[in-house]
Amino acid sequence: MVKSFQGVREVEPKAPIQQILVKDHMSTNLVTFLEEDTIDQVLEVLAKRKISGAPVLDESGALVGIISEVDCLGEIIKGKYSNTVRFPAKVKEYMSTNVISLDPGMSLFDAAQKFLEHKIRRFPVLKDGHLVGQLSLSDVIRAFPKLKHTTW
Repeated sequence: MVKSFQGVREVEPKAPIQQILVKDHMSTNLVTFLEEDTIDQVLEVLAKRKISGAPVLDESGALVGIISEVDCLGEIIKGKYSNTVRFPAKVKEYMSTNVISLDPGMSLFDAAQKFLEHKIRRFPVLKDGHLVGQLSLSDVIRAFPKLKHTTW
């Protein structure tokens, strides 16, 4: 009978699991609108930039709402009935004001859950009450194929 003794083995420490955070996948070069902008202006920018919505800020730069293509439809329909192709209504008349925001330090998995819960396409990202970015559903979808199996 042969005995083998290899001695004490050192266990290699596992690499810490790196958190996948909202701040790493959010957009920071944002298009924003003011409450006093017109729906005409919004539609022009949304079409030109190929985006479907953006945050709305007040004069002091505080987030007060979100305006989206869907929000603009009300003014477009109104224009049909008044036989005008101009949409002079103000953003503040149509924007969504019940805004749910995310923290930049939130896990991307938790953010994905928020998208499922609220069925909306974008969340503004606030840090200390200031707008620092926006996370869209597309940002989340683009992030997950890049993840390594060790991050799960």
